[in-house]
Amino acid sequence: YTDWAWTSFTVFSISQTLMLAVGATYYLTFTGVPGTATYYGLIMTVYTWVAKGAWFALGYPYDFIVTPIWLPSAMLLDLAYWATKRNKHSLILFGGVLVGMSLPLFNMVNLITVADPLETAFKYPRPTLPPYMTPIEPQVGKFYNSPVALGAGAGAVLSDTFTALGCKLNTW
Repeated sequence: YTDWAWTSFTVFSISQTLMLAVGATYYLTFTGVPGTATYYGLIMTVYTWVAKGAWFALGYPYDFIVTPIWLPSAMLLDLAYWATKRNKHSLILFGGVLVGMSLPLFNMVNLITVADPLETAFKYPRPTLPPYMTPIEPQVGKFYNSPVALGAGAGAVLSDTFTALGCKLNTW
């Protein structure tokens, strides 16, 4: 993998944690119905599969774009909300921790299996690209401290804050 690809893993882990924790928590606390977070996770999963299909339709290999695994973490949010009798503070503490521990883990495993974007760009060049946009492989070293782990760690640490934000968006 290139340095760019590894760095994108970090951003991906943090952004996925943000979107799931904020979005699912907001809808869950807005409706007050356990199961809403799982429904949100299902919708987001379908969206990402559609995006993956669009890349495939453009002629890229099927493993070029990764599909985030939202559902198990969303189910854990619902479980925390139901098990603590719809207590928002417990949802933030327990649900946030569960998302922080599960989502980056699932996404790390998922991201490691995705095709290297730079290698893919060389294998499947777009004939319409002008020469100045043709990718050039950078001559730089690899990351020895994996940004994949960094992204997972950051996502885990930030997940409580993200979950609290989801609750706060619902005016508490």
